[in-house]
Amino acid sequence: MDSWGSSLCFPNLNSSCRRLMLQPRSQTALFYTLLASISLLTVTLNLLVIISISHFRQLHTPTNALLLSLAVSDLVVGLLVMPIEGLRYLETCWLLGRLMCALTPYISYCLLSASLGHMVLISIDRYVAICDPMLYSCRVNLQRVIVLICFCWACSFLYNGLILMHHLSQPNRYRTCHGECVVVISHMSGTVDLFFSFVGPCSVMVVLYTKVFAVAVSQVRVARLQIRSSSVTAAQTAKRLEFKAARTLGVVIAMFLLCFCPYYYPSLTGEDTSTSLSYYALLSWIMLTNSCVNPLIYALFYPWFRKAIRFIFTLRILQLHSQEMKIL
Repeated sequence: MDSWGSSLCFPNLNSSCRRLMLQPRSQTALFYTLLASISLLTVTLNLLVIISISHFRQLHTPTNALLLSLAVSDLVVGLLVMPIEGLRYLETCWLLGRLMCALTPYISYCLLSASLGHMVLISIDRYVAICDPMLYSCRVNLQRVIVLICFCWACSFLYNGLILMHHLSQPNRYRTCHGECVVVISHMSGTVDLFFSFVGPCSVMVVLYTKVFAVAVSQVRVARLQIRSSSVTAAQTAKRLEFKAARTLGVVIAMFLLCFCPYYYPSLTGEDTSTSLSYYALLSWIMLTNSCVNPLIYALFYPWFRKAIRFIFTLRILQLHSQEMKIL
């Protein structure tokens, strides 16, 4: 052990990487507790969404099918990706072997891409439902949405397979010692990923939600004109609706940008995106927390979700024919 308090990840191997012990045991325990708390919160929130939508038949709608699939993706992030990524950075050694080194980044990227794709589909769904309700009722049904969900997952697996092709075939390509798992995405691939996984989806969401917001504001103004007899009450109601629409739009766009924009910093600066970057852990975890935020944004804003939570925690869902309960 040297002056930096380093030890070998695998003491029996001369080619082993060194394990850095930079924090005292109390701080390490604190970090593990924080990691476990974030993972547990992510799993719990998304599990509540899954149980609610799956159990109550009244919630079996096209929009909720998207929420359900999104929650499944985010639940797996909290259940698998967060613990593995946390173990990587807290232990400073890769202890899971060559196969997991190849599969873990691929699974992580697929889940995050699928989550992002679902958010785009949800924005399209809300746009059509609010801005063109006649078209929505005629063309949007549960079967078609399920097909779109499957297509979204298939595209995610295929796309990330292409992005990580070299890593999947040679996971030890950039390894300098035993106990290291380095993923490198070239600047060219990172630039392509920047446009396909960030600029494109972000633009679609901003444009659609802006139009939804404009329609909502116009509907409020129409309602204000129709209620002239109680102008004070109408004005107050209109202001509340405008504020609610603006707040929802701001939360959706701000959290998306906050969680995903930092990850693409290396591509914007002309660098390769590599897990060996000193600040990569921070960028990665900011993006992973979006899986915890998603159920708060897309589910907790719905009154039916709060009602479903009460039914779940009071065990009323165990009652006979509870599936038929009115939840909306």
